[in-house]
Amino acid sequence: MAHSPIYLRPLDPVADGPALHTIFGDPQCCLWLPEPAFADIDATIAKLTDWTTGFEKTSWAITLTPDGPAIGRISLFNTGHDKDVWEAACMVSPATRGQNIAARALSVAIEYLFATTTARRIYADIDPDNHASVKTFEKLGFTREGVLRGEWVTHIGIRDSVIYGLLRTDPRPPIPDKPVLVEPGK
Repeated sequence: MAHSPIYLRPLDPVADGPALHTIFGDPQCCLWLPEPAFADIDATIAKLTDWTTGFEKTSWAITLTPDGPAIGRISLFNTGHDKDVWEAACMVSPATRGQNIAARALSVAIEYLFATTTARRIYADIDPDNHASVKTFEKLGFTREGVLRGEWVTHIGIRDSVIYGLLRTDPRPPIPDKPVLVEPGK
């Protein structure tokens, strides 16, 4: 079944903040994050700015048209302990779930990172009860590497972390209906 086209364009925290607040202001969407949902649009913009700073080339808004409002966010970022090890993060609007949007968008972001950097590994740090994220990363060929017990102190208590990893050399399954990557300034 073909899905509607989607686009990945550079994330602009100020411009995309109001649309993304529908996700980051929703307690259910933010259940698995370390912090609770953000109280207002300004808090969402501030956090998006914090998350994006230094990673502007690997932070995207997911949209239904090249210049449309954000329906989700994809980010690949380096935590600093090794320049060739990156972490992946994604969030999509509840209204768009069930369309494989996160996996489709992440597949293009991963291809971009491996094509434009020397990254050798991308990992995802997932709450074990976040079944949608687990399923998304498994679809992309990530391998479950282990569980870090009691890893996170979050707004819902102390939580375990499941680590999924993908090496540059790992096979990646085909993902149909990949998004178009919109270049900055276009």
